[in-house]
Amino acid sequence: MGNMRKDPILERFMIITSGNGKITDSKKSPYSPGNETMTNPSVLSLVEKNGMLQRLQDSEDNYVKNWSIRVFESKNPAVSITAENTYSDKPHYSEPAYGYHYVVVASPNQKDTFATIDVDQWSNILVVIQDRLRWLYTQKGVTYVSIYGNHGKEAGAEISHPHLHVVTFSTIPPVIEAEAEATHRILNEKGVCALCQTITAETGGPRQILQSEGFIAFCPWAPSHPYEFWICPKKHTTSFSKITQKEINDLSLILRATLGGLVNSIKDLAYNFAFHLSPEKKNSRQIHWHIEVYPVTSPWSGLERGFGVFLNQISPEQAAEKLGASCRKELANLVGIV
Repeated sequence: MGNMRKDPILERFMIITSGNGKITDSKKSPYSPGNETMTNPSVLSLVEKNGMLQRLQDSEDNYVKNWSIRVFESKNPAVSITAENTYSDKPHYSEPAYGYHYVVVASPNQKDTFATIDVDQWSNILVVIQDRLRWLYTQKGVTYVSIYGNHGKEAGAEISHPHLHVVTFSTIPPVIEAEAEATHRILNEKGVCALCQTITAETGGPRQILQSEGFIAFCPWAPSHPYEFWICPKKHTTSFSKITQKEINDLSLILRATLGGLVNSIKDLAYNFAFHLSPEKKNSRQIHWHIEVYPVTSPWSGLERGFGVFLNQISPEQAAEKLGASCRKELANLVGIV
């Protein structure tokens, strides 16, 4: 399998993968019912029967039918528990790309998208992710669990069928590490969570998009992408795995409403979203967990790629005004308000 290399100056990581197991038959969705043999066997298949959800899994030559969500190990993983145990020292530092990489198929319907899946299905998806998160943190060699989704080829989704990735690392990813360090520093200096401060400032302000009982969606003050927005718990919390079913249902509603509002605002839009979570194992560097959504409206230029300075042709205030109107309309449709 692949290995993970570290830049000798910036100390950022990159992964080289072998590409083995890549699915090339674009005429079939390997994630559709009936095509289960095109993927690894499921470790979890969620099946609704008599109004109840059953947690089943594939056995040898016996694939679970009538599933609504399906979880299995990726055939083209970014990391693997069979990664070759080889290391090299600085300046060309590398280590095994060790970890687990699961695919969570979000719907049996290939034509669904993250923005059209209904709220109840989103609740089930989040419960499944929460379950996988808890299990992975009991495994040896897992320091961080990353969760992300891609929609559209421009956003890296090779398969259009809606699915999420759950990828573990033996170290904390650089972006999360930097966020945790900054959060810890501000907490020590000011005695307050930086994101809590941000949420207070954004609530009811010009960058707010939508809020529910427990969550708020807003465009950040200095976004890296046009129409970028974050979904944050209003109360200070560092653990996604510990949120209640009520909170999951609330998150599902605002997540579905904002993604629906986003694609209704900008047609044929590709986007990524990522869960920014604290490491669940003992660690003093904790963050206020949240979800970040990155629309892909145009390619990055040399300014973004070469210097890390982001150029946006629409202000977050203008983006929030447009998204807010669309998301409120989407929310009204979801809860049955005409």
